[in-house]
Amino acid sequence: MTAPRVLVLRALGLGDLLAGVPALRALRRGFPDHEVVLAAPAVLAPVALESGAVDRLLPASAAGRAVPSTLDWTGPPPDLAVDLHGNGPPSHRLLQTLRPARLFAFAHPDTPEIEGPPWRRDEHERDRWCRLLRYYGLDADPADLRLPRPGTPSPAPGAVVLHPGAGAPARCWPVERYATVAAALRTRGLRVVATGGPGEDDLVARLAKEARLPDTDVFSGGLPFPRLSAIVAGARAVVSGDTGIAHLAVAHATPTVTLFGPVPPRHWGPPPHPRHIALWHGPEGDPHARRPDPALLRITPDEVLDALHRLPAPEEPAP
Repeated sequence: MTAPRVLVLRALGLGDLLAGVPALRALRRGFPDHEVVLAAPAVLAPVALESGAVDRLLPASAAGRAVPSTLDWTGPPPDLAVDLHGNGPPSHRLLQTLRPARLFAFAHPDTPEIEGPPWRRDEHERDRWCRLLRYYGLDADPADLRLPRPGTPSPAPGAVVLHPGAGAPARCWPVERYATVAAALRTRGLRVVATGGPGEDDLVARLAKEARLPDTDVFSGGLPFPRLSAIVAGARAVVSGDTGIAHLAVAHATPTVTLFGPVPPRHWGPPPHPRHIALWHGPEGDPHARRPDPALLRITPDEVLDALHRLPAPEEPAP
């Protein structure tokens, strides 16, 4: 007999998926006999499976964080569809085309047939999706976001990881400032490595050149998730903008200094803890702008270096 199925739509990026892990785990606990299928970009399959909350990934994506036009769903309709993608109605209607027995989603005036909780704009991403599931009676904990340690060793244990890229130019702190931070750390005897996602090779190359990093300390080209996860889990600290690697570091309890702008940390920042420092000067800006946000540019290399100095040591791996 085929197991009942839960289909979850969150066809976004790495940081989005990691911010959604607490909600996914709530679904896993709430529907232990169901197959949990996550509709998300195929590249995120290793992350989804690592969470322990997803049985299978259904490849789904669209340009510019949009709602996919279709889902390659086969077989009977889902017993439950869950919209963790947005506030609809496009995402609501995409799931409705599959005729699920039940649909969990936020309320929207253009889809009045869905009885869900109201959407709140000024809410942290982890809290938002947990609140959605609590409305439907599930026990969801926004702090349930840790990932197991990688099974492979880091190629750069104890290094400070600098990640200059982000999903939009508005969230990219200038490369020359990262290079200043790298140079200062190296004079203190610390190893510094640079990482980058797909399409960020030029940024990483500029950082490596300006900071005079050896080739062994440059990890560009969009690393496979197991390798990136190992680097982050074994790092002394991660310095980045508001992007996926910052969420990955939080999931591994690696100390972070995250540079925020134009979106404030109250929406996407790390949970309160001494090992996570969010730098933010405000005000909010345009997350889709084609140049670094003015709030982000107010952060100086000296602030980043001071924050790194204040971080506690990384947690020791569990035996």
